[in-house]
Amino acid sequence: MLKRPVWNVAGTALALVLATNAPASSADLGAKDEPIKLPMLEYTGQHVSTHIAGQLLQKLGYKVEYVTASAFPVFSGLADGTISALVDIWLNNVGDIYPKVLATKKIENIGSLGLETREGWIYPKFMEQICPGLPDWTALTKPECVQALSTPETAPNGRFLDYPSEWGSRSATILADNSMPYTAVPSGSEGAMVAELEAAEAAKTPLLMMFWSPHYTLAENEVGWVKMPPCKEQAEKHCITQPESVKIVWSGFGAKWPAAYALLKELKVNAQEQEKMMLAIDKRGQDLDAVVKEWLDSHGSTWQPWIDAAKK
Repeated sequence: MLKRPVWNVAGTALALVLATNAPASSADLGAKDEPIKLPMLEYTGQHVSTHIAGQLLQKLGYKVEYVTASAFPVFSGLADGTISALVDIWLNNVGDIYPKVLATKKIENIGSLGLETREGWIYPKFMEQICPGLPDWTALTKPECVQALSTPETAPNGRFLDYPSEWGSRSATILADNSMPYTAVPSGSEGAMVAELEAAEAAKTPLLMMFWSPHYTLAENEVGWVKMPPCKEQAEKHCITQPESVKIVWSGFGAKWPAAYALLKELKVNAQEQEKMMLAIDKRGQDLDAVVKEWLDSHGSTWQPWIDAAKK
C-alpha cells in the first residue's frame, strides 16, 4: 500500500519511453506520437498494474513513459495533465487531496481496477498463544499482551508498527480513539516492514503492525488479521475500511487518446495474479517488465477483449 518522496516527472532515472509494438489499425488513437505518462508509485503491486497497462497501450500503438510519483502529489500532476493516467490507487490512502481535485473536474475516475484488496492490523499467527482472544481487538488491551509488545522505545505502552510517516497514519488515531495502550511507530519503508515481519516470524518475536494485501510476503508468512475496534466516527482517519483500487485519468485524457481511454476503462487486475508477479519481482529478483510480459504472453484470453473493445 505504500514511500512518498516528492514526485518528479522530468529527468527521473526511471522515466522510460517505450517503443510501439503491434499498432492498432482501426482504433482512433488520437495523439499517438505524444507519450502517455503513467506514474510509478511506491509499491510493487502498483508497478505491476501500471506496466500491464503500459504494455497493453503499446500493443495499441501508443508510446508510454513511466515516471516516478508519490500518492499525494500525483494528483496535482494529473490535474494539469503532466501525468496522464493513474491505473492503481487505493482510495483509503489518499487523504482529502483526491476528493478536492476530483471536485475541480480536472481528473476523472474511470472505475474500479477490480483488485480484491485488504488492509488492517496483522500479527504473526503464533501470537494467538501470547495474546489469547486474538483476532478480536480486545485481546490486545490485556496487560500480558501489551507487555509482550512493549519495547524500551514505547514502554509502558506496546509498540505498533505503522506505515511510513509519509503515508499518513489512521492507526494512531484509532488507537487513541479506543484508549489502547500502544504507541504507533512509523516504519522507514515497505521493505523495512516486510523485514520486521519476516524477522518476527523467524524469531517468534511478538509484532503488531499495519499492512495490506495483496502482498507477496503474505504468501510466505502466516498472519492473522485483527477484528478491528469500532469506528469512533464514520470518517477516514477514524476507520480502516476495505480499500478500493481505482483508475484515475487527467480530464483531457479521453479526448486526446480515445482508444487508450477505452482500454483503461476495461483494464482489470486479479489480486492473486498480481501477488504472484510481486513475488517474482520482490523475492526472486526478476525484472518487472519481463515478469509482466510473461504474464501477458500466457493470458491473452484475459486482455485481448480489452484490446478489441478499444479498437471499436
